[in-house]
Amino acid sequence: MVNHIHRSAVVGDGVELGDGITIGPGAVVLGPCVVEDGAWIGPGCVIGTPPEITSAEHNRAWDGDLTHAGVHIGARAVIRELSTVHQGSYRATTIGADSWLLNRVYVAHDGLIGAGVTLSAGVSLGGHVQIGDRVNVGMNAAVHQRRVIGTGAMVGMNTPVSKDVPPFARAYGSPIRLNGVNSVGMSRSGISDAAITALAEAYAAGRLPAEIPAELEIAFKWWAEVEPAKPLVA
Repeated sequence: MVNHIHRSAVVGDGVELGDGITIGPGAVVLGPCVVEDGAWIGPGCVIGTPPEITSAEHNRAWDGDLTHAGVHIGARAVIRELSTVHQGSYRATTIGADSWLLNRVYVAHDGLIGAGVTLSAGVSLGGHVQIGDRVNVGMNAAVHQRRVIGTGAMVGMNTPVSKDVPPFARAYGSPIRLNGVNSVGMSRSGISDAAITALAEAYAAGRLPAEIPAELEIAFKWWAEVEPAKPLVA
């Protein structure tokens, strides 16, 4: 498939492009960076500038001065206009396949964003944030650095995410609070009513389930391996 790169876009050295990619007017994509097949990068996006760390080198990647750990954009990801994704400082900042970043989204250095994630307009992610697959984060939510949002969770608009959100949870408010499970998202993912009910009962009691339903084991295994530091529930 042919790539469609606007003549006013800047694609720097060290950028590896797949097939069928769109890069809009005025967008800047700097290396090191990998963009997989079918990704769509909108007008005015800036991808691959240095991490916002005071001790990090502010290199001129647009002149071929490649320093940091890179950015990786998965297949068919959509990054809408005016969004920003920074270089990683020790690992590539990653946007998962089939994710949607709506306009004015900010993803800081070393973030790991899973597959099928939706970050609504104005969402800001601090450094080192990790987000599991199929998460939906509402408009203008701000996620504190090093926080973790589990697979299938939903975060409400304007929420300051200062604690880690467990898998399949609904979380919103200021301060952030656990408000049940993302039952619609779970059902759409083929999760059984019995597993949804078991998780809903545990979250209603303010705890993780004593026994994880088999079909949720992968999501909770990932959650445990990430080692949330400040969970909403334990």
